[in-house]
Amino acid sequence: MNTEALKDLLYKMADDQLILGHRNSEWTGFGPLLEEDIAFSSMAQDKVGQSWQIYKLLNELGESDPDTVAFMRNAEQFHNCQLVELPNGEYDFSLIRHFLFDTAEMIRFNHLATSSYAPLALLAKKIKGEIKYHTMHANIWVKQLGSATEESIIRLQTSLDSAMPYALGIFESSKFEKELISEGIFRGEETVKSEWLTQVKSILEHTKLTMPNIETITPVFGGRYGKHTAHLQPLLDEMSEVFKEDPTADW
Repeated sequence: MNTEALKDLLYKMADDQLILGHRNSEWTGFGPLLEEDIAFSSMAQDKVGQSWQIYKLLNELGESDPDTVAFMRNAEQFHNCQLVELPNGEYDFSLIRHFLFDTAEMIRFNHLATSSYAPLALLAKKIKGEIKYHTMHANIWVKQLGSATEESIIRLQTSLDSAMPYALGIFESSKFEKELISEGIFRGEETVKSEWLTQVKSILEHTKLTMPNIETITPVFGGRYGKHTAHLQPLLDEMSEVFKEDPTADW
């Protein structure tokens, strides 16, 4: 098995979950409804936990322990897509990001549940059960707010349009894409993207929102290989503050 290809895949998934988990946690105490405050806090906890489990797989492959990997790297060493590092903005943007990202994650982990790398397949089966509830939450709120008032529809449409270039960056191909596919580790980003487009369009058909024209959009790539926005490093500094002060603290 190509260990470097596997590590490349694991790093981007773990970093995505860790960074979006931290962003989601920022809604704690600030949600527009108590229900949403609790929902985003719960999803944040899930994602940080999922990242830890993936970092454990990396540790078994010879990488540093999860705490060190999570808290001691700089922005250019992270492999997350730029979508997850963007500031939360208003609730409409966070909801749209949640919808676009978790739809992709559900598809990704469904495929990984049959990965030729047994430890990843076993973990994927567990994680996809958690993500199922994330996608249910996102779909319900997108359908409701995407068909509600003029203001809610305009807000969601604006956020959908602005988030889409970054969302397409989720599917930035790995430099090991051929190896991952040929060895049966992962079916590839194009497969996930194709299914994602179908599912996103299907949900939007139940709303008054319009799917952006993908053919005219330039995806925001680079995050998978260390190219990030100015927002990531401050987030990492905040996230690692306790660990750097006391490396014996648990997370």
